[in-house]
Amino acid sequence: MRVLVAGASGFVGRRLCPALVEAGHEVLAMTRGPESYDGAGEPVRGDVHDPDSLADALKDADAAYYLVHSLDSADFVERDAAAARAFGRAAADAGVRRVVYLGGLGDQADGLSDHLRSRREVEELLGAAGVPVTVLRAGIIIGHGGVSWEITRQLVEHLPAMITPRWVRTRTQPIAVDDAVRYLVGVLDKDEALGQVYEIGGPEVLTYAEMMRRVALIQGRVHLALPVPLLSPGLSSWWLSLVTDVDLRTGRSLVDSMSNEVVVRDTAIRELVPFEPVDYDRAVLDALGERARLAR
Repeated sequence: MRVLVAGASGFVGRRLCPALVEAGHEVLAMTRGPESYDGAGEPVRGDVHDPDSLADALKDADAAYYLVHSLDSADFVERDAAAARAFGRAAADAGVRRVVYLGGLGDQADGLSDHLRSRREVEELLGAAGVPVTVLRAGIIIGHGGVSWEITRQLVEHLPAMITPRWVRTRTQPIAVDDAVRYLVGVLDKDEALGQVYEIGGPEVLTYAEMMRRVALIQGRVHLALPVPLLSPGLSSWWLSLVTDVDLRTGRSLVDSMSNEVVVRDTAIRELVPFEPVDYDRAVLDALGERARLAR
């Protein structure tokens, strides 16, 4: 299958492209700078925020993955909506038969954050022009370079004892990035997945505090956390920007989402793409191992 990946050079995209090639697909890696792209697949110029660039990028593609978001922009909700609308129209015009989108977990009844509401809006807008969209919703994806994972790792590394916001008690269901990629590849040739929404996660449901404690144990560190209910989202994101390298805007968007429980309620994906996801400790070890290898 000829497959375009929008977001090919991102955290998930740079792992998805080689996995698709290994599965026998012809990969078009969409990027704003194809001349500097050094990943798997054929680089093609395209930018979801430049609708005129999408027709050539999507030409003759059978399917497309959409792995793009704009959390580092103050107007990310509007930017992501416009980009999804443009990409969906261009995919329909190009005759693309399916789009696969990696969205976010969270219950609509739980008062979703702007970030998670935006992810849901993107789901709808991608398919508004008629191309069937397969949605995989995930919580925290554990892997070197992932923003949410980096927040966890850096907090443990920089603050062995810390005053923490109330959101550290929120439950989430983290998944290893390689397992998320395995699901993304697995749904591509499944006709029964057209137009469906699936929830993906690892085998464990953990609070953010439990995740940090487990990382500390793996690294042989002592980690103490004292939740403080009055630490506001604004102060919390400012605090994150001081002790991690996550920028303030991205941090604020993620902090707002951390008050939403993001756990798998529907396990249908396990029958469609059957395998056993690795546990949290294994995912952490793999992420730390990749970071160490790249630092050599």
